[in-house]
Amino acid sequence: MMLQLKDYSGTVYGGLGQLLYVYAQAKNLEISEKLQSVQNLERFEFQVWRELLDEINAQVHSPALGLEIAEYVQPKHLGVIAYITQSCDTLGEALTRYYDFHRLIYDGGPLKVEMKGDFFSVRWEVLPVQLTTQITDEIALAILVKFLRIYIQIEYIQLECVNFIHPATKHLRVYQDFFNAPIKFSQPRVELLFPLQLLSAPCKNPDSTLQQIMLQQAQNLLENLPNTTQIDERLQQSILTGLQKNNYQIETIAANLHMSVRQLQRHLQQQNTTYQERVQEIRQLLAAQYLQDPHLSLHEIAILLSYSEQSAFQRAFKLWSGLTPHQWRKLHLEK
Repeated sequence: MMLQLKDYSGTVYGGLGQLLYVYAQAKNLEISEKLQSVQNLERFEFQVWRELLDEINAQVHSPALGLEIAEYVQPKHLGVIAYITQSCDTLGEALTRYYDFHRLIYDGGPLKVEMKGDFFSVRWEVLPVQLTTQITDEIALAILVKFLRIYIQIEYIQLECVNFIHPATKHLRVYQDFFNAPIKFSQPRVELLFPLQLLSAPCKNPDSTLQQIMLQQAQNLLENLPNTTQIDERLQQSILTGLQKNNYQIETIAANLHMSVRQLQRHLQQQNTTYQERVQEIRQLLAAQYLQDPHLSLHEIAILLSYSEQSAFQRAFKLWSGLTPHQWRKLHLEK
């Protein structure tokens, strides 16, 4: 594995650059040219991420900088994961989604999830020494834990243990307070251990930020849908959730509405439309919203819209608007 990682050079989601900016402003730190330069990027190099953390650490000399920064994490800093996770029902499902898409947020090393008796382990493979520091390790763990605390219906996610590869710090209490768990240093891997029963823990309702996103999506759709009825409102919400889960087939959606497929088709036929046309209407409106987030790549937007390939999304968008997604984004973000 280390041979495969020898020349590893990952990237991080652009929203994490915005997170560092928010932290720097909150602490009245100098905003460096390098930090300013990553603010509107979809992604930037992991090496730059490490350098930015070192720059900030040189100003604040924090005993646990990664933990401090993670306290400022908001859903908008997590991008595609934030949109997708709002449709999850349990911690197990949320972790599965995080595992599937973690590299879209933090491509700082291969993530592994393993069962160990009564516990499950979430860990990162060890990277070459020039790419990893205690700060990069702790912020990776802290962001994941903060992510879970945002979405999981438990006041304080209970961890069994937190492991770091770097030597022990004299500020152990800071780590214990953040993770609310035993901390071990000089371990073989960077790792979080959770009790197995937490996998069934229910997710919270979307937090206020995500609730606003969903309400705005719903309002946009309602304004653009003809002959809106209560069924249409429930249909659009079900399709929205189905797209996020990549499970939006008409059979599933009809069952969610307590209707037969034939009843749903007949309802749409009365409006001179079809189920596929309604899905495409919703995709079109969502695409316009997602494209206004400069940090979301076209690949990530294709995922959010449940396209199997980015090229399929691009073809569909060109049919809708007469422009490619890149042209549309450039036109609207420059206004």
